[in-house]
Amino acid sequence: MTNQNIEEVCDILEFITNENSVPRNIREAASESSELLKDEDEDQSVRISTVLGKLDEISNDPNIPVHARTLIWEVLSKLEAI
Repeated sequence: MTNQNIEEVCDILEFITNENSVPRNIREAASESSELLKDEDEDQSVRISTVLGKLDEISNDPNIPVHARTLIWEVLSKLEAI
């Protein structure tokens, strides 16, 4: 079940990465977060914790569009549930 949740989260993060209306720094953070979640060498709890911190930081960015902020919040809630 958790692998499916991580795949869903990575899909959302990749959508944000490819969205041109989202500022570059937020797209880069989403891309880095997706790569971190896919890194099988690291312990899953460490990966999730790192991504939660990174996404929480960018969700407070005043330049983030509302639709991207909503997607980030969705990702955060999915990751916290794992």
